[in-house]
Amino acid sequence: MEPIAQDIADWMAERANNALFPGADQPAFDPPLIGFASGTDPIFAFLRDDIGPEFYWTPEAAFAEAFPDAPAPAGELTVVAWVLPQTAATREAHKRCRDLPSLAWSQVRHYGEMVNEGLRRFVVERLDGQGVDAVAPTLLPEWGRRMSPRYGFASRWSERHAAHACGLGAFGLSDGLITPAGKAVRVGSVVARTAIAATPRPYDRHDAWCLRAVGVACRACIKRCPAGAITEAGHDKVRCRDYIAGVTSPYVARDLLPGIPVSSCGLCQVGTPCECRDPTARKRQKAAAGAGGEGAGTGRSF
Repeated sequence: MEPIAQDIADWMAERANNALFPGADQPAFDPPLIGFASGTDPIFAFLRDDIGPEFYWTPEAAFAEAFPDAPAPAGELTVVAWVLPQTAATREAHKRCRDLPSLAWSQVRHYGEMVNEGLRRFVVERLDGQGVDAVAPTLLPEWGRRMSPRYGFASRWSERHAAHACGLGAFGLSDGLITPAGKAVRVGSVVARTAIAATPRPYDRHDAWCLRAVGVACRACIKRCPAGAITEAGHDKVRCRDYIAGVTSPYVARDLLPGIPVSSCGLCQVGTPCECRDPTARKRQKAAAGAGGEGAGTGRSF
């Protein structure tokens, strides 16, 4: 294991760093998954051009924002990304909900993202202590959201897309990142001026781990969305955002975490075949072994 990967795993293993809420005995997340990508990986230029060439950062651009007097060429940069899986207890509590989020999920959305932010800062500080310049793009004051001509509102650096580039997952119909631990996750990343071998991407298309990509007529996330924001056409980000702003966030601030208007929903991330695993793995393994199994186009529906 790369030293920084071990550092991340060790940091997350400390309950003081990884708690469901301050002082809790329960962890916010299960052990992390960690991956790496070279700053020269062509996927980053593709993402910039596809999402918004006027504003979306490549690793080189994000690093230059942090170190304007000492920018680095892409070839000297590595993206370090991690996936923080939701615990079984949180997933089970959330799976019982239909229209409004659970307390545990809302705690993770609020306090767990503080854990994630703490991890970003830890990784940057750990690398700095080793003489390695690094930046967490989403912590930069210049980070924010813009309007993408193709995708509507989008951020200047997407943690999910960074994780995708680092071999940690592919996207589902709901836009959630389906990882080896499923899509009930939080993600984070750092760009560092160091050389680390890239994690091979075990997929060649952005949606490779969604059941629909292998011919299964899955509608699980469509059925789980209380806002009707997921359809056969994909994820309507505006309708999703409006439901959170108008329904779930006020509910959390009123009834679950008084005074804290958490952007909590995530109902489409549980109660699905991709909740805690890559649901296409078995099909791919059978195909690779020539053992048959369900073929594409079975029409199976969840």
